[in-house]
Amino acid sequence: MSTSSTVELLASDLNHQGGVFCPNPKANMALWNSHPKVYLDVGHSGEAKCAYCGTVYKLKPGEHFDGHH
Repeated sequence: MSTSSTVELLASDLNHQGGVFCPNPKANMALWNSHPKVYLDVGHSGEAKCAYCGTVYKLKPGEHFDGHH
């Protein structure tokens, strides 16, 4: 079942490697009834799509991930 929604993220929403996990609370998904947890690298490309549900996670306009703290 594909939701094909888009979730805009702030750079501060990403982990120190520039990624997020799906399912994600920001996508209004209940973790207990969703697909297996998958890691998506958003920081380096600015956008990533979950292969399970089709949700696209992307940085909001003007947001930039800097993994070199």
